[in-house]
Amino acid sequence: MSLKATWYQDKLRKKAKRGFQGYPIATVTFYGPDNQRASKVSVGILQEEGGKVTALERWLDEEGDIRKNGAVIAEVLAFIARHDAFSVISPERILGCPHEEGSDYPAGEKCPECAYWKNRDRFTGKLIA
Repeated sequence: MSLKATWYQDKLRKKAKRGFQGYPIATVTFYGPDNQRASKVSVGILQEEGGKVTALERWLDEEGDIRKNGAVIAEVLAFIARHDAFSVISPERILGCPHEEGSDYPAGEKCPECAYWKNRDRFTGKLIA
């Protein structure tokens, strides 16, 4: 990973570690085919508590790990800055499959492409009995 990519990654991590600083909040979530490689990042902006997402952007990187893609992380940071987010919330783990229920596969079914997530809770990563 390049020095610039590491710099952007560190900057995003530091913003998330600051915790709640007020609204607007940017939610940054990484998704991947398994718990090791993130192929998608989604960023939503919330203007107020209990409010709806007012801006949403997604980036994909099918080749590598998007968390290590400096150009994408730079765009994520620019998106957050453009929307004047005071807080950044980001889980420190991959939060499930990158495919979207209802648009990439039928609602109510499991993703046919991501076997790792088929019987797992996306929030805990634990197998569902």
